[in-house]
Amino acid sequence: MNGVADFGRRGALALGLAAVLGACTSPSNSWEDSTVRTDSEPLERRFAALGPLSDAHWLGTVLGAEGRGSVPGPTDVRVVGFARMRTGGVRALAGAPQWRFRSATPSAPPEPLLPYLPESARWVRSPSFDDEVTGRRYAGTFYLDESEDRVYFDTTNPLPVSSSGP
Repeated sequence: MNGVADFGRRGALALGLAAVLGACTSPSNSWEDSTVRTDSEPLERRFAALGPLSDAHWLGTVLGAEGRGSVPGPTDVRVVGFARMRTGGVRALAGAPQWRFRSATPSAPPEPLLPYLPESARWVRSPSFDDEVTGRRYAGTFYLDESEDRVYFDTTNPLPVSSSGP
């Protein structure tokens, strides 16, 4: 009986380890077939705190789709990219004392977005502003660059702002 219990624990541990390793593996380039989108409306619905956006370049992809097989469960979507805010928009946000923006370096954007990376950007970030944009309903980071009124966003499962809110 003890051997069966040990096998059960070892088996569960092995299955758990296999699941973790499977979740951590990804294709060599999950963005290679992605098309860079330039429409701003889907971003404005999700990131209303940024105000009107233009000159958008972004990608959306389903995470883990290649390794899931037929396992049912929720689907995570990553949305990452750049957009231009209204003139002076970054200065207004970054200057607001409640956000406490600080210099920060975002992770490298996916390869298809590299041509749109501002060369002289001086990014700032505020975790409390991230929470404001996401409403703490999904994961997201937002980096702002005042020199070009640019935002770089990297989010998972961004939800549109409800129509009853501001």
